Amino acid sequence: MKNHPATIKDIARELGISPSTVSRALKDHPDISPDTKRLVNELAIKLRYKPNAIALSLKNRRSNVVGVIIPEIVHFFFSSVISGIQDVASKNGYNIMVSQTNEQYDNEVAAVNAFMDGRIDGLLVSVAKETSDYDHFRKLEEEGIPIVFFDRTIEDYESDYVVIDDFGGAYSAVEHLIKTGKRKIVHFSGPQNRLIGKNRFNGYKQALEDYGIELDDELIIHADNFYKGIHGVNQLVDQGTVFDAIFTVNDFTAIGVIKTLKARGFSVPEQVAVVGFGDEDIAHMFDPMLTTVSQPGDVMGRRSMELLMRKLKTDNWIDHETIVLSTNLVIRNSTVPIY
Repeated sequence: MKNHPATIKDIARELGISPSTVSRALKDHPDISPDTKRLVNELAIKLRYKPNAIALSLKNRRSNVVGVIIPEIVHFFFSSVISGIQDVASKNGYNIMVSQTNEQYDNEVAAVNAFMDGRIDGLLVSVAKETSDYDHFRKLEEEGIPIVFFDRTIEDYESDYVVIDDFGGAYSAVEHLIKTGKRKIVHFSGPQNRLIGKNRFNGYKQALEDYGIELDDELIIHADNFYKGIHGVNQLVDQGTVFDAIFTVNDFTAIGVIKTLKARGFSVPEQVAVVGFGDEDIAHMFDPMLTTVSQPGDVMGRRSMELLMRKLKTDNWIDHETIVLSTNLVIRNSTVPIY
């Protein structure tokens, strides 16, 4: 026999459903089936469940704090996102707390747990590269804390997203290389367990196909940071691969590529043209200045926070929204000599 009042979690455990489903069934939410509502309500009566007035008060009390989780704050892109978030948050009377994961799953879980204990009102997050399990996000939502994901989407996870048109950005980059006469175009790709890497690869592949260039698996290398860019170029040169252009998944990889190409005796862009993705600050500080796909970090931050504010004001977590932001190709000296 129970020696404590029944809770939503008790009902969920006995029925084998999530606490959030129980909560919505008790509130007669339209997205919950009649059968589930009936089972939940019958068990609630049987267990003499009563809502905890104190817990409801705490849940409904606003902290006016939003958590933000990013992979790495050092990148200009993510700094721009934070700036956009901060601007909208301040105008709506909210403060933000920022945590970085350094692309590590354990750090991400720890950040979510810390935010949960600190009672944030909502969370904005760009998922770490290592992350493949998302239970920590589900637990947060079950606690009544809405989430908006930005920059990186998650397959088979229904939520709200603000993302870049990665496919279109990659397509425009490769199309530019083709139009300057390049045909042996290498792609230094990102992790394919993330849609951001898949979409940029698919944009590369589609541009080749549309211009009648056969996809060559030898010209696809997994390299998504500065050091992997260096290693990738050395690998291509040492094995005698013929190439005349490289499109990289991000700018830091592109900088490693250019540095190594020059060290190995190649002229950029005359012999090998290079395009990055991101338009980081370093893109126009390097020699040659980097042609790259510009992505609007500040706009992404603003739109993400605005979307979260709508969820906080309406408590509508069911009608999910995906916002896709356009990119812009910035042409510089790494693909076309500009005097």
